[in-house]
Amino acid sequence: MNYRIDDRGYYGDFGGAYIPEMLYPNVEELRTKYLDIIALPEFKAEFDSLMKDYVGRPSPLFLAQRLSEKYGAQIYLKREDLNHTGAHKINNTIGQIILAEKLGKKRIIAETGAGQHGVATATVCALKGLECVVYMGEVDIERQAPNVARMKMMGAKVVPATSGSKTLKDATNEAMRDWINNPEDTHYIIGSVVGPHPYPEMVSKFQSIISEETKKQLIEHTGNDQPNYVLACVGGGSNAMGMFYHFLDDENVKLIAAEAAGLGVNSGHSAATSALGKEGVLHGSRTILMQTNDGQVVEPYSISAGLDYPGIGPQHAHLHKVKRVEYVSITDDEAMQASLLLAKMEGIIPAIESAHALAQLEKMTFKKDDVVVVCLSGRGDKDLDTFMKYFNL
Repeated sequence: MNYRIDDRGYYGDFGGAYIPEMLYPNVEELRTKYLDIIALPEFKAEFDSLMKDYVGRPSPLFLAQRLSEKYGAQIYLKREDLNHTGAHKINNTIGQIILAEKLGKKRIIAETGAGQHGVATATVCALKGLECVVYMGEVDIERQAPNVARMKMMGAKVVPATSGSKTLKDATNEAMRDWINNPEDTHYIIGSVVGPHPYPEMVSKFQSIISEETKKQLIEHTGNDQPNYVLACVGGGSNAMGMFYHFLDDENVKLIAAEAAGLGVNSGHSAATSALGKEGVLHGSRTILMQTNDGQVVEPYSISAGLDYPGIGPQHAHLHKVKRVEYVSITDDEAMQASLLLAKMEGIIPAIESAHALAQLEKMTFKKDDVVVVCLSGRGDKDLDTFMKYFNL
């Protein structure tokens, strides 16, 4: 079974570039040049240097002793929360900012939900001295205020998206409009494995450093680079794609992706795309998305600002359809309890997004020698206000 992209920009039935004519030159420029650029020795040298000395990679693979005892397996946490800016998002923005420079772009735009991608984009723009505009839903601006402040401190302009549900989908729409209006000098740093080809493949390549490191670290820890299970949360799905990337062809490794069920999969307040979605086109690619019978996008909901997206990346749609990855649904309450459990048992406060993957551990049965890797995609600093309200802290 082939889990990779084909030469038309599709993963099986999903992918492609469904874009307005005005965007064609931008996307075509990226498609025809990005592979050559990222193969350049100077690109690789700068990327590797910044990953090591700026981001702080490799991120540790931590054996969570108390969690391991609780669940009766060897539970390892891939500590993406320890990256500079506090999440996996910086892996992608470092790659894309070097790419944008090589393409001669002077202005950067981005969309953000939880604010982590916005922060990571503002960070690399400050590093490179490039103009930065971040689109963010009005609702998310309110619930992720510390991240908005961080972006502004680094010189980014944060523009509220005031249409629709005023969250990630709407921020993405606004960023796409900006790009159509400013095609010459602007590069759009998409934050997840979504959007028109080549974005899903490009972002997954930059994020694949997560699983590349994990395989090496597992050999050090266990003598074997193949764990029994790998878990990650999925909104658009970039941390999961990075975590799964180098395990896709290892059929013995069970891959599990946790989506946000919100108040319940069938509650009408959910973002459980694989459970509820149908095939269609969203933000430039053919994928699975939540939609009404007449094709209107259903507004997603999750307590975590980074998971309330109505679709999944096209590679995830393919992996779901061919059953290579198991997609599960985790409610707000389950994720919040998993956050508290990790904080109390290991002294690590996870992002609420990451806690959706942790919550799945409660639903699994392990053998004593099972090796389980969970992608801890971000830290919970940005969610403290939500934790305070939820737990009455």
